Amino acid sequence: MASRNGGKRSETCNSFPLSEEENGTLDLMDTPSNQRMPAGWRAVSFILANETCGRLASYGLMANFMVYMQREYHMHPVQAATILNGWNGASNLTPVIGAYVSDAFIGKFWTIVLGSFSIILGMVIVTLTALLPPLRPPPCTNEELQHGQCTPYNNAQLGVLIVAIFWLSIGNGGIKPCSVPFGVDQFDLTTEEGRKQNNSFYNMYYTIQMVVLVITQTAVVYIQNDISWALGLGIPTLCSIAAVAFFFVGARLYVYIKPEGSVFTGVAQVFVAAYRKRRLHLPIIGVDGQFYDPPLRRSLLRARELHLTTQYSCLNKAALAMGDEVNSDGSCVNPWRLCTIQQVEDVKCLLNIFPIFLTSILSFLALNQQGTFTVSQALKMDLRFGSYFKIPAGSIWAVTLIVVSVWLPFYDRLLVPALEKLTKLEGGITVLQRIGIGNLFGILSMLVSGFIETKRRNAALSHGGLDGDSPMSVMWLVPQLVLMGFMEIFGVVGLIEFYNKQFPENMRSIGNSLLYLTFSLGSYASSWIITAVEDITGRDGSGWLTDDINTSRVDKFYFLIAGISSLNFVFFLSCARRYHYKGSVRKTS
Repeated sequence: MASRNGGKRSETCNSFPLSEEENGTLDLMDTPSNQRMPAGWRAVSFILANETCGRLASYGLMANFMVYMQREYHMHPVQAATILNGWNGASNLTPVIGAYVSDAFIGKFWTIVLGSFSIILGMVIVTLTALLPPLRPPPCTNEELQHGQCTPYNNAQLGVLIVAIFWLSIGNGGIKPCSVPFGVDQFDLTTEEGRKQNNSFYNMYYTIQMVVLVITQTAVVYIQNDISWALGLGIPTLCSIAAVAFFFVGARLYVYIKPEGSVFTGVAQVFVAAYRKRRLHLPIIGVDGQFYDPPLRRSLLRARELHLTTQYSCLNKAALAMGDEVNSDGSCVNPWRLCTIQQVEDVKCLLNIFPIFLTSILSFLALNQQGTFTVSQALKMDLRFGSYFKIPAGSIWAVTLIVVSVWLPFYDRLLVPALEKLTKLEGGITVLQRIGIGNLFGILSMLVSGFIETKRRNAALSHGGLDGDSPMSVMWLVPQLVLMGFMEIFGVVGLIEFYNKQFPENMRSIGNSLLYLTFSLGSYASSWIITAVEDITGRDGSGWLTDDINTSRVDKFYFLIAGISSLNFVFFLSCARRYHYKGSVRKTS
């Protein structure tokens, strides 16, 4: 190939400068590379321990933070909701920044470390607001709170709370996009056993998140509400400190991948170089010496060599080596005029992924409804479970968490091996098939939700009129929540696996951050649809979404979401049929 002149390796033209691979060894941070091999689950166990404790801290605060601001800071619900929504939005957007910093500058390990310390700082500040009276308004009774007679917070007290939220958002930006990719780095993906362990890792990671959510929605919330805010916030704070400790304990086992500089520069170079050579005619692919293909300089644990393909063939011109563009030592003269085949194929991976990313935004519409209207339904139903226990309306969506926590291990340990024997595919089914099944469960959940809401509303109106509660048990909501759990098992976990497997290896953290960006954009899309429905249906005074769920037609809204999701599913199928998995496109060289 054009790059192998003189038998020397290119350095200046490869815009993805990676670790040295001299003599077949791997340079992994400052550790002797010839002695470091992936430790697999031994290393990942510490990463998962860090993730468990860290999530317990974040979820333990977020689960009841709305109540904390109203009770202890005497905030109006609208203002408290605005702050909470701002925190949620920031926590889903900062991972994109954290991913870029990780992949381009400091690496996943140090990004997680800095994010963990940022979480600790934020949790300590919030805990201090519960411990130190000067940091919050003086207490008042429930009666004073209801009548707005409490002493309001001052700017300094609000400022301390905002500073805590700021550090928590920064921390989430460091941990969320890097935990999964850093765990993937610990498996030897060149072996079948390593790939199987890696597939199990995605399921285990999400299972742990669900278990933590169950704990925070029950035990932690109980401690905060009924025992002590200081204790209820102090426990998550200690968990965040334990998370860092667990993470450092495994430091000697980890495989560390060096950051590779600005990953977006290499992408831009491909488009610029292809544009500059747009008038050239492509030679037959496979003719030796025509395309720039220096020896792969990425860590062997992270990447496999991609061969030039005919897909998006116009981009192949970026790797077309002209007379004086390659130096005698194999390096190229100008990386903005000549790119490597690996760069070109990486950009093609990104172009393939983008349509799937777009479909995933609307596929989350169903998921966004379970925390809003489902709770409103529960409030108008019989919440008794047995003779003595009453289910809190806000805890009904824990059914989904339990389903995920129980079924994901079953799926990973029993169903996947059975499917692998049947289909002869690694993982039993392809990643896109898994995502598609998740989308179907989301549609089914909305259809079931609509039918159950029609039944609930009719029962409420016939039983007690517009203001009456339905005699139906809240357990009627379980089927739709179970289906939503399967949507997460297949759809959400499938997306985690898809982004981590299909993104270029040097952009894996950025790929993982897309999941949180998808959640964020999905929430905005859901809010826009709700606003549009309120505006359109409310013009004649009988809107679908009113303050009282009994006068609303939430069932029609559910059917609308099912319809939008169905159209989106058709678009997803079209994109999935055209998708080429990384490294599986027909070789043309």
